[in-house]
Amino acid sequence: MPLTLFDLDNTLIAGDSDHGWGEFLVTKHIVDADYYKRMNDQFYQDYQNGQLDMSAYLEFSLAPLGKLNHSALTQLHEQFMEEVIEPLWLPKAEALIQKHRDNGDTLMIITSTNRFVVEPICNKLGVEHLIATELEQQSNQYTGHVSGIPSYKEGKVTRLNQWLEQSAISMTDSSFYSDSINDLPLLEIVDHPVAVDPCPQLKTVALQRGWNIISLRD
Repeated sequence: MPLTLFDLDNTLIAGDSDHGWGEFLVTKHIVDADYYKRMNDQFYQDYQNGQLDMSAYLEFSLAPLGKLNHSALTQLHEQFMEEVIEPLWLPKAEALIQKHRDNGDTLMIITSTNRFVVEPICNKLGVEHLIATELEQQSNQYTGHVSGIPSYKEGKVTRLNQWLEQSAISMTDSSFYSDSINDLPLLEIVDHPVAVDPCPQLKTVALQRGWNIISLRD
C-alpha cells in the first residue's frame, strides 16, 4: 500500500483555503477589514515567494479563532465551504485521488494550513489521513495558538516522520503532489515527486530534476 501524499491549497483545490478564510472573515465583518485584508495579502505574497514568517503569520491568522466559540465557528465554516471552497473544486483532483484509491494506496493530505480550516475540505475529498497545523484548545475553545510543530516546509517532513513512527506504513514507492516551492523538503524525500500546476520556482526545480509536471486545471 504505497503512501500517496497531497498538498491541498493550489494543488487539490484551485486556490488557497487559508488566505480564502481570511478574506471570508473580512466579508463577514469578523475582523477589521482594511488591516486584516492588507496583512492577509502580504502574508500570502510572502508564502508564494517562499519567505513566509510562519510564526508571525500564525499569530495573525489564528487570533480570530480564539475570539469565537465552536458553535459560531462551525456555522461560519459551513458558509465558507459553500461560498469560497466549492468554486475552487477541481474534478480532476477528485479523479486523481480516486485513481490512487483504486490502486490501494494509503492517501494523506499534508498541509501547512490549520486543521480547523482544512479538515472539512479533506473530508469532502474523502481522504482519510490528514497532517495539518494543530491548534491549541482550552475549555473546548481555541486559544489562538499553535499546538506542536506547524506542518510547514521542513515541518512537514518532521510531522510525517512522527506519523510514520506510529504507523505500519513506509516511504517505499511514495508519491507527493504539490504546487509550492515551500514543499521542496518533502518533495525531495519521496520516490515520486509530482509538481501540480507549480509556482514558477517549483516549475524551475521540477524541470531541472526531471520531475513529473501535471495540471489538474486544464
